[in-house]
Amino acid sequence: MYIIPAIDILDKKVVRLREGNYEQATFYDVTLEEMIEKYQSNGTEFVHIIDLNGAKGDFSNQEYLFDIIHKTDMKVQYGGGVRSIEMVKELIAAGIHRVIVGTQAITNPDFLTQLSKAVCGKEQCSDQVVVAIDVLDEVIKYSGWMESSPIRLMDYVDSCLNLGFFRFLCTDINKDGKLAGAGLDLYTKLMEHSPFIKLIASGGISSMDDIKALQEIKVEACVVGKAIYEGHITIEEIQDWNLKSLISF
Repeated sequence: MYIIPAIDILDKKVVRLREGNYEQATFYDVTLEEMIEKYQSNGTEFVHIIDLNGAKGDFSNQEYLFDIIHKTDMKVQYGGGVRSIEMVKELIAAGIHRVIVGTQAITNPDFLTQLSKAVCGKEQCSDQVVVAIDVLDEVIKYSGWMESSPIRLMDYVDSCLNLGFFRFLCTDINKDGKLAGAGLDLYTKLMEHSPFIKLIASGGISSMDDIKALQEIKVEACVVGKAIYEGHITIEEIQDWNLKSLISF
């Protein structure tokens, strides 16, 4: 299991939300460029960047974000407002390592079917496309976590698997931004339902002990954000963990 440091951007500023609530945002006095440079200079290879404006349909950040992302040598997992097959293809062609799809995959029943046909062999889907599942009490949320889907969680996972999508980014909204521990119960249920999925855990991670607990349930990776900004986990600890994991990104 490996650790992916997260950078969430709202109005071109580095921010962390609490339970996905845009009204409960903590802004940090650091720029996206500075965070990327900090990670890269410490030997981190992989970063997770989310456009929170894009997640709710506001694309005013995108030119700013893409300009910075295109200048870095780091591998980027990118999400927030990816709502067309054309955009997925453009991001992959531009060198984005992994593209996260969320809202469109939930609201448009044909989107993942069309995406699978357009850009994916099964191996490529697994490697380059990540399906976001944002969960509150086992209810799937979308559009910046402001809307609820009637689709049952495990049914949705199964439908994605049937189309060749094996990598999921699952955020436990109950845990997100609280530094109160990862959603082990939720992730355990997902891994027990489909032991062969590549699951990236997100939300609530507060210490290296949380990361060790996630490793025990065999998730592929975890995303860490607030714990870094608040000094609970250091970049050096992330680098050391990833080196010892002997993971090839």
